[in-house]
Amino acid sequence: MRLRPVQESDLPRFVEWLADREVTRWLAAMGGPPTLDDEYEWYESKRSDPDNVMWSIETLAGRLLGNVELRVTRRASRAEMGIAIQDKSEWSRGYGTDAVRLVLGYAFSELELNRVELTTDEQNLRAIRCYEKCGFVREGLLRQHRLNDGEFGNTLAMAMLSEEWTA
Repeated sequence: MRLRPVQESDLPRFVEWLADREVTRWLAAMGGPPTLDDEYEWYESKRSDPDNVMWSIETLAGRLLGNVELRVTRRASRAEMGIAIQDKSEWSRGYGTDAVRLVLGYAFSELELNRVELTTDEQNLRAIRCYEKCGFVREGLLRQHRLNDGEFGNTLAMAMLSEEWTA
């Protein structure tokens, strides 16, 4: 797989995927399914933000799989990472793990960050396995932090430090 800048031509596919509840179940920031106009507005806001680095994830053959981003806080030398493999037919094939490793390499080598952090739903076991395989450490649990399908759920906080990456 490879990472490339998100392109406007990716947006219709994102809209299609984001209409699927199975895809959006673990996306904390999701409300209802976005329209193409909503997605274009999101794209423009991310693209114009100097503290946001965002890529599309695709196969080497050019098949779009999802996206990943870093929301950088330069003053604190850290970033929050968010990732979604949105093409369900490609779940559990290692693309997310590969993408996370590439992003961590960029964060620690190119941006020279000290910390990359993320949160995920405690029940999102596939994501947690991916993050732990990449070296993320569980740091805490936010109890009843998220309302998902009418039920409160816990949010797991995880992070990796630069010194852990280089080790």
